[in-house]
Amino acid sequence: MTQHHESLYIGGRWTAPSSDRRITVTSPNSGEVIGSVPEALEADVDTAVAAARTAFDDPDGWARSAPAERAAVLRRFADALDARTDTIAATVSSQNGMPVAVSSQLESVYPVMLLRYYADLVENQGDDVRDGLFGGRIRVRHDPVGVVGAIVPWNFPQTLSFFKIAPALAAGCTLVVKPSPETVLDSVLVAEAAIEAGLPAGVLNIVPGGREIGAHLVSHPGVDKVAFTGSTAAGRQIAETCGRLLRPVTLELGGKSAAVVLDDAELDLATIGNDLFVATLANNGQTCFLGTRILAPRSRYAEVVEVFSAFAGSMTVGDSLDPGTQIGPMASERQRDRVEGYIAKGRAEGGRVTVGGGRPTDRAAGWFVEPTVFADVDNNATISQEEIFGPVLSVIAYDDDADAVRIANDSDFGLGGTVWTADPERGLAVASRIRTGTVGVNRYLPDPAAPFGGVKASGIGRELGPEGLANYQSLKSIYC
Repeated sequence: MTQHHESLYIGGRWTAPSSDRRITVTSPNSGEVIGSVPEALEADVDTAVAAARTAFDDPDGWARSAPAERAAVLRRFADALDARTDTIAATVSSQNGMPVAVSSQLESVYPVMLLRYYADLVENQGDDVRDGLFGGRIRVRHDPVGVVGAIVPWNFPQTLSFFKIAPALAAGCTLVVKPSPETVLDSVLVAEAAIEAGLPAGVLNIVPGGREIGAHLVSHPGVDKVAFTGSTAAGRQIAETCGRLLRPVTLELGGKSAAVVLDDAELDLATIGNDLFVATLANNGQTCFLGTRILAPRSRYAEVVEVFSAFAGSMTVGDSLDPGTQIGPMASERQRDRVEGYIAKGRAEGGRVTVGGGRPTDRAAGWFVEPTVFADVDNNATISQEEIFGPVLSVIAYDDDADAVRIANDSDFGLGGTVWTADPERGLAVASRIRTGTVGVNRYLPDPAAPFGGVKASGIGRELGPEGLANYQSLKSIYC
């Protein structure tokens, strides 16, 4: 069933777009059109930023409301989204190929969790009062930073939107959110929930569009902060713009994380299979933090290759709306072509494909790629250094723990990572030496209570946790 929508959510209501241009959404399962929304142009972004600015500057409005009042609205917003969980999961999976088993656990749950988490966090937050070294008292206020321009990608459109929306709203900011063209239908559900929750007019605005609209939003004079999740190349451009404007920016970018298998690791797939899936192949490999470089001790290299080949080969590949599917299609034909290009590059550079490497023979339509494992590659290979964003793993040999850490750190990126070991203390010691923003021992999943983000080419700043809230606050010291 196709979904066609005629209005944009701006200023707290459905608004006619400035043109008749539209964004058409195609199913990655079949290549058929499944819906469309109006395409926002620069005039629509201007209208949305003006609405957000008016809402923020209102002396009796959102930014100056009591934290407990904002918390109450966030909880109503969470309830409204919670009532739409099944629809949200199905809508996301129909657009980007995420298996519905995954979207049901993340895309329809994480936003609700984040809204409630930040409601609790901000509800009782007050000024920080301390003694001054020159006498008197100092009152440090946590003021909202202002109007936020938020740009989110297609791979986790709901989760990554609310990485920004939840803390920004809790802080008292107003937002203009630009979803990716590939995943715009689910943003309609967010707008419906916001209306139902009674979010004040202009506090949240949604403008679907492409890169040009994103660039216009980033450089807009009415925006006070930018929050972006996406490619490192786009992040560099955004950073340049924000640097010139002296505009604060949070950038969560690409990754090429290492999954370090220590020589004592238990590799029983019946025990670790689910945790391994989340850490290496979740969402069809279209996840920025995945450990797609598998670092294996030379003494167990053949065994590790065999285990990961069996693991990848056991994945059920199918329609993203089938509850039994573990690996769905790539989000678009362009993305499938990109992944296949990397597989060809891996072969050309001498890599040995142990499983996968092609398209599933039973999927005549859609943008499917088999889960693929490469052996006999080193860390200098293209597929070991560049982010593929697909279900492709490279198994790389190392000599000892120090060598594993060296290889893990030999990357332009530093977003995620895992260490697999029977000795948690040893795992913690290795994890602490990996230069990355996040790392897990025998498991990995970003937790809302912990800061998430990367180093090097993986970004600037942190989302989630109290640190995520702080990114949307401006500190003001008042000397009393």
